[in-house]
Amino acid sequence: MQIDKLFSEADREAIRGAVREAEAGTSGEIVPYVVTASDAYTSAVWKGAALGALFGPLIALAWFRFGGTWGSHLDFWISLPAAAGGAAGYLLAELVPSVKRRLAGSEMLEARVRQSAGLAFLAEEVFRTRERTGILLFVSLFERRVVVLGDGGINRQVETSHWEGVVATVVAGIREGRPGTALAAGIRQCGELLNRFGVAIRPDDRNELPDELRRGDV
Repeated sequence: MQIDKLFSEADREAIRGAVREAEAGTSGEIVPYVVTASDAYTSAVWKGAALGALFGPLIALAWFRFGGTWGSHLDFWISLPAAAGGAAGYLLAELVPSVKRRLAGSEMLEARVRQSAGLAFLAEEVFRTRERTGILLFVSLFERRVVVLGDGGINRQVETSHWEGVVATVVAGIREGRPGTALAAGIRQCGELLNRFGVAIRPDDRNELPDELRRGDV
């Protein structure tokens, strides 16, 4: 999953425009950030291999029970099913995202995305605004998860629960294969929330953080 292929130049320009629009009436500084995945989930891949190694012999046994034959080489049939099943399980978990997500489990996906979002918040220095009004809109594509992290000046006025609509908008767009459009819409929703909850713009307000889509990876 390559970010450059998912977000065209038109998408990136739309995102820049959405950030400028959202920040026009508020002191909030919105930082959109996208990663292909928040973890490699190697444990999920090896879980797939282990399950494959377990089911391989069971499939071979079913073949024997219902087919009535092991073939001509017994040693071959004793060793092959577990090895073949393990290899198939490994490849299935490594190459099929939905399988890897299922094996990783929802709790691990959520934890890894939140951890990655926290690291991005620090790496992009979202906290370096005059009134602590930075917002990270973090998108992890593999997990199909979105996290909104506000700095102290935002959290004093906007409760965490109010970002749920933004998250739902962007997640729906990822699932529908239009992440660029959805991210721009989510950014505009952030601006609407900031205006609604009185994160007012100052007379001497200036653009403190770049408006570009940031990209990262594990």
